[in-house]
Amino acid sequence: MDIIKVLSQEFAQPQDKVSATVELIDQGCTIPFIARYRKEVTGSMDDQLLRSLSERLEYLRGMDKRREEIRTQITQQEKMTPELEKELEKAETLAALEDIYRPFRPKRRTRASMAREQGLEPLAQLIAGFSMTRSQLLEKAAAYVSQEQNVETPEAALAGAMDIVAEDISDRADLRGLLRTFYEKNGTVTTKEAAQKKTQKTEVKKENVYEIYYDYTEAAAKMPGHRILAVDRGERDGFLKVSVEVDHQWAVGLICGQLIPPKTPLKFSEVFREAAADAYERLIHPSLERELRNELSDKAAQQAIHVFALNLRQLLMQPPVKGKVTLGLDPAYRTGCKIAVVDETGRVLETSVVYPTPPQSKVEDAKRVLLNLMQKYRVTAIAIGNGTASRESEQFVAEMLRESGISAAYMVVSEAGASVYSASKLAAEEFPDYDVSLRSAVSIARRLQDPLAELVKIDPKAIGVGQYQHDMPKAALDEALAGVVEDCVNAVGVDLNTASHSLLSHIAGITPSVAKNIIAYREENGAFHSRKELLKVNKLGKKAFEQCAGFLRVAESEALLDNTAVHPESYQAAEKLLETCGYDLSSPELRKKDALAGLERQAKARGYETLSESLGIGIPTLEDIIAELSKPGRDPRDQLPPPLLRTDVMEMSQLKEGMELTGTVRNVVDFGAFVDIGVHEDGLVHISQISDQFVKHPSEILRVNDIVKVKVLSVDTKKKRIALTMRGVR
Repeated sequence: MDIIKVLSQEFAQPQDKVSATVELIDQGCTIPFIARYRKEVTGSMDDQLLRSLSERLEYLRGMDKRREEIRTQITQQEKMTPELEKELEKAETLAALEDIYRPFRPKRRTRASMAREQGLEPLAQLIAGFSMTRSQLLEKAAAYVSQEQNVETPEAALAGAMDIVAEDISDRADLRGLLRTFYEKNGTVTTKEAAQKKTQKTEVKKENVYEIYYDYTEAAAKMPGHRILAVDRGERDGFLKVSVEVDHQWAVGLICGQLIPPKTPLKFSEVFREAAADAYERLIHPSLERELRNELSDKAAQQAIHVFALNLRQLLMQPPVKGKVTLGLDPAYRTGCKIAVVDETGRVLETSVVYPTPPQSKVEDAKRVLLNLMQKYRVTAIAIGNGTASRESEQFVAEMLRESGISAAYMVVSEAGASVYSASKLAAEEFPDYDVSLRSAVSIARRLQDPLAELVKIDPKAIGVGQYQHDMPKAALDEALAGVVEDCVNAVGVDLNTASHSLLSHIAGITPSVAKNIIAYREENGAFHSRKELLKVNKLGKKAFEQCAGFLRVAESEALLDNTAVHPESYQAAEKLLETCGYDLSSPELRKKDALAGLERQAKARGYETLSESLGIGIPTLEDIIAELSKPGRDPRDQLPPPLLRTDVMEMSQLKEGMELTGTVRNVVDFGAFVDIGVHEDGLVHISQISDQFVKHPSEILRVNDIVKVKVLSVDTKKKRIALTMRGVR
């Protein structure tokens, strides 16, 4: 298989660019590095396309490896033929390869293998010759009756021969290919209530969830991923019995139509047809049913992982609330609300515990403590965790702000994973003097200030912006989410002298052990004064430096370029560009904000092609250098709409049908999006209510943290469900 050609066709990219990209991957270059600093080589493929290409490359290479293993196995059995060789080369999927290998795979002891041991192969050949009736075959079968071979009657001999025919039919790759296509197009997934369900009290709620599937049928080709995952979970939990139904008569007819010569009299094919029906019912259908179920589950998992990754990317890249002293509030009932005040950089200023919620309900005391803290440190932003007692805490904060007249706003932030982080070794190292609950309050405050820097400390699966994430294949989910985190961290870049171990570990080319070495070097020698100083870090060699340097900022460096995304390999070109455009590199004025704002205009006046040629760099790299120098230290997250900060709160009972509100998208799933409209319970905008136009998937329109206008369709206070629409809302 020409892998480069296949990748080129599948990703609609020139073969030379694909070949060069594969070479970079094979050299150990990271995806963020390739995406950012090798645009001329790749044709400016973005990080997501590069990751998809890399994953497909691995799959195709795995296929080639398996193809070679099968070729070797068949050759060793001395059964390789030119026709088989062609079939192996033509196979485009692992399933097709395994179909070809099936007749040659070592088998456990089967009914057919026992029949072969009894010497019934010649009789099986007579059945497949279509020249004898049943009675004639039974006459021939009499010759195979043998006490020694444990064949007691002609009927037993014929049955054994039919087992051989059935297995031979089952092993045919061409038939399996045709039937597989038939199953994919015409199969239906049918679910029934399991005969013996779990009855533990903890399972009662789950049973209610699965009731809709107690008698359910849907075409496999049209079944959405979230329903497939729900059915799979119901089966695992013991509430559902799941099967794939097809027209068995049609399937057997397809087998016979392919194998029985045209115009063969029925009396000569009767026994073969019975063997074909047995092959289908006993061997082929169970196998293809498992295959289709696995394929549906795999596709559903891939879709769920894709949605999770998309949501995670949006969550990590939400704009930070910069320059605000922030109060983090971790709500609770009995143990009280934990408070942490952090300065603009996230440094903890003070912590406390207040009890505004039941059972203590010390509202006035809590107000006094919070107001003192807010006035003392000039707090202008409050982050409230969305867990237990969040609703009451939000009401308390809104009332306090309204009564005090303090110019501050709050935002309810997801505290998913905060408890995981606060109990982790990392949190203990970062805050050895604080107990677990106070660490959560600090984390909540920092999530508002810089979501990316805080959320990278938490296992992405614990962040809770997907669906059925705990049912996903762990390796695939971990790989996808790790890729998202890596892309986001490198897109933003980090300050080498302040970045945590967690942030550094996600920088291209830096392993967790090297990240520890960077921090150890920093603690021993003080702040880094240049990017080159990184080469003094233990186990950080030239290759790692090449991969990571462009994503690390050194504000303390005398070299202007060390605090930009310009890669050290392009410093000479960048300096020459500045000189060509009339800038004095030694002037301290260059460090002032917007000092190079006119660089793009001057570069355009000279012509990008002319500059590219004189500087010895490609136009994409030139454009990146100009963009970076024009706005040094820019944060790509600043280009996104800021988060919605609130100053008041509503009751769910205040919601009325037709009411229009502004909210924040908290999660996007296959069937819609959940929107925070300020009443604690997120409302659901079903996929049918997102747009007046057809929407294939909610992610086409909505992203996590989007600020949207919605209208209330219905409110069910008992079930705590809010139905929203975006249709007809401006």
